[in-house]
Parts: sequence; structure tokens; C-alpha cells
Amino acid sequence: MESLRAAGLEVEAVVVPPGEASKTLERAGRLYEAMLKAGLDRGSVVVGLGGGVVTDLAGFVAATYMRGIAWVAVSTSLLGQVDAGVGGKTGVDHPECKNLIGAFHQPSAVLADVTTLATLPQEELRTGLAEVVKHAVIRDAALFDTLEAEADRILARDAAVLEDVVTRNVEIKADVVMADEREGGLRRILNYGHTVGHALESLAMEADGQLGGAAVTHGRAVALGMMAEARIAQARGTAEAGLLQRQRTLLERFGLPVGLDAPPDAERCLQIMRHDKKAQSGRLRFILPQTIGAVCDTDDVTDDEIREALRCLAAGC
Repeated sequence: MESLRAAGLEVEAVVVPPGEASKTLERAGRLYEAMLKAGLDRGSVVVGLGGGVVTDLAGFVAATYMRGIAWVAVSTSLLGQVDAGVGGKTGVDHPECKNLIGAFHQPSAVLADVTTLATLPQEELRTGLAEVVKHAVIRDAALFDTLEAEADRILARDAAVLEDVVTRNVEIKADVVMADEREGGLRRILNYGHTVGHALESLAMEADGQLGGAAVTHGRAVALGMMAEARIAQARGTAEAGLLQRQRTLLERFGLPVGLDAPPDAERCLQIMRHDKKAQSGRLRFILPQTIGAVCDTDDVTDDEIREALRCLAAGC
């Protein structure tokens, strides 16, 4: 704020409570009121300073206020820097489904300063690392090698390593988004781990954030989703030998879950998935890994395959 004011700009701050619970239409409504009170017009700019929840929310209100004004993402979490703040997907949650209400609205700029990660809680760092692993599995085998080799330095917040990791992740996501901004084809690969992951996250939100006796953040849900979806690929014989174990080992090194103490409610998960925006004509779309660095897009995964993958999260198979 001091920097912007020094540049001769008028600045008003609105603080939102942390956590997914702030991504609601009600919270967006409060922001519209604050924007009106501050006198924002079509020449104004919204700056989202914070993690993925903040940039999702800031981008959404910018996309819908006066039919769209400019916004800038200043991501201060690893999740925001490698994923949420990049790509122009903005939105809020519906009680039945995460990110159901939203808009594609590209930010005018994205700023990522890895020194902000020095004070990030360890659990939030892990949440971002789930998306980092996802990008490596879907698009970059060399990045996966780097993550395996540098896991300790990443967890120690080594700025040089983090800068390289964040840069490569932004390049991966930006390349995909530029080729397919509105998720008509290639961009769907970014949903690896999210078809199951979003269902598990929604299930946890219904139980005060708990699932199988443990707290579930977005990153933890995505890690579990990647494990379930890799198991489907393995059971089909379409994943290369060792892929599931290699993914499991890396997720565990980053302190992310690879299983649950008790199986989730499979029927409720299936119900949530069918409301997910990734479903088309009632058919669920899955991104399944083939090798480290390559995936396939399919809509023929059966309910029984999903049930078995969810069972395996607790059984460890």
C-alpha cells in the first residue's frame, strides 16, 4: 500500500478471513459493497494480495464488478505462485461443489516473490507442493527429477531452489493456458488429481474440514486425488511400471498424505463429482497418468473403478 501510494495512487484495503470458507457469494457481495463505498470505477484495479483463496476471490469480484475491471495477482503462498494466481480462473464455491461459480478473467500482471514463502506455515508450503508435483507428473519429467533431488532444500525454503521451481511451474501453466485458455482441450490436464481431490475436499468441508480423522487442505485433497487417479491408471495397465510408487514416495517426502485411515463415502463422492464443472453430459472426465511427464484425458472411467480407487486410499493397495 505504501508503494502504491508513493506512486500517486489512491488505495483502500479490505481484509478477508483466511481459508476456503471465504470463497462464497456472500463474501463477494461484501466486497462489492466495499468497492462501491471506495468509489471504484471501470478505471480502477483490484489487487489480490495473499494466497489462492484471495486471488480466486479478487479475480472473481474484478470479473463481475461493473462487468469487469482490471486486477493484479500478488501471490504470497506457494499454491498461489505456482497455480492459483496464474491462468485467469477466478471463482467462489457453492455448498454442493468447489469453484462452481466463476469466470475466466486474466490478471493484468502476476507477481511472485519467493521471499514471502519464508514465513509461510509448513502446512501451507505442503499444500503448494501438491500442485508442484502435479505439474511435474502431467508435463515435465525433468522437474520431477529435480523435486526428488532437491526435496530437502525445498522444504528448507532455499530461495534459489524455490525460485527455479516456481519459475518452471509458472512456465508450465502459462504454456498450457495460452494454448487453451477456457479449458476446451489441453488445459484439462491441469485437473489431474482434482476430479477425486475436489470431491474429497468438499466431503471434508461437510465435516468441519476433517476426513478420515485428519484435516484436509486443498493440497492434501489433491495429493489423495492424484493417488486415487494413478491407481485407476495402474489398474487399467496404462501407467508405466513404478509410476504410482514414485509419485507416492515424492508426496510422502513432502509430508503429503497418500492414504486415509478410513475409506471415504464413495457414493457421496460420486454425487459430488457429477456436480463438478469437469463433468460433461453426466460423464466424469479424468486425467490419468501414463508416464512421469505425460497423461491422457478420458471420460470412460466407471463408477466401480472410482469406488475401488477410493477403497484403496484406506486399504493402501
